[in-house]
Amino acid sequence: MPDESADDRAPGPPAPGRGARRRGGRRAWRIAAWTAAGLILLGGSGLGYLYLRLNGNITGIDINAVLGTDRPRDRDDGSMDVLLLGSDSRSGANAAYGRPDGPGRSDTAMVLHVNRGHRTATVVSIPRDTLVDRPACADGRGGTVPAAAGQMFNTAYEAGGPSCAVKTVEAMSGLRMDHYLEVDFTGFTRLVDTLGGVPVTLTRAIDDPRSHLRLAAGTHTLDGEQALGLVRTRHGVGDGSDLGRIQLQQAFLKALVEKVDGIGLLSDPAKLFEVADAATSALTTDSDLASVAKLAGFAGGLKDIGAGDVTPVTLPVAYDPADPNRVLPLERQAAAVWSALKADRPVPAWATEGTATGDAGRVLTGP
Repeated sequence: MPDESADDRAPGPPAPGRGARRRGGRRAWRIAAWTAAGLILLGGSGLGYLYLRLNGNITGIDINAVLGTDRPRDRDDGSMDVLLLGSDSRSGANAAYGRPDGPGRSDTAMVLHVNRGHRTATVVSIPRDTLVDRPACADGRGGTVPAAAGQMFNTAYEAGGPSCAVKTVEAMSGLRMDHYLEVDFTGFTRLVDTLGGVPVTLTRAIDDPRSHLRLAAGTHTLDGEQALGLVRTRHGVGDGSDLGRIQLQQAFLKALVEKVDGIGLLSDPAKLFEVADAATSALTTDSDLASVAKLAGFAGGLKDIGAGDVTPVTLPVAYDPADPNRVLPLERQAAAVWSALKADRPVPAWATEGTATGDAGRVLTGP
């Protein structure tokens, strides 16, 4: 059973038919895009201080300057690859979730690939316990983190921060990350609370004292703390591995999108600002996205992608024979996943068949 310290807690419902799923998902993306655009217009309507406040919420990191030129080639074909991280840093307000004893680790990691027509997307989740060869990387503070073999994937963030996490993903995949987005604990919980909670239905009970999550089977509207516990629980589902948690994360993201779609932000300016304030406060981005205007452009590029157009994939892995607490990439299948993204094609079904899944099953469904 995978190990985990007691304080190690990190960070849609299907419609009747595929057409309905696409329409609902696309409404959600459009709301996100128009929300960001509406916030930009505040600057010209005498409410510029609101715009400045939202801009000030966003933390930007110049990943490109730190990484330099030793990176995969930028294909420049209209497709886009984004590294999405949920950090378990215990600094600042996040100290409530454990000891503030370091920069944290990338507890959740996903590569979002948007196809060149911006009509479909693939999300590849990377288990944090995956053993990888971490490359040498600049740490963003003028130092260098030496290369190391056989390291857990999430230690890259701990060793060198966001730039080292990006460098490690690029070395694994051969894909150049166009953007970087990170969400922290307190920002995630605040966003869910601002939305009024997110409804989910559990097919069986979850009882995980390590993430302080106890939920009976059935339908719940999760507040921020409960949602955080859900997407971070390991011992409450499946075999207690990170693989089961990934399944919960992917399902919860769908439920979150559906919630945003259903609350009518555009008809409620006060709620719109409240949600935008919570969302921007949660974000650390690369410097190319570190403003409301740039985030609006980014969201606008995703507006035609519906929930039914997004394919979630977990990096093909197997349990390490030498340590069942760790997983190893299945080289042939993993290479097929990354090759498909490079070629801007769907991931072949065989690449994800017969790999470790964490045995969580379908625990989370729609409301």
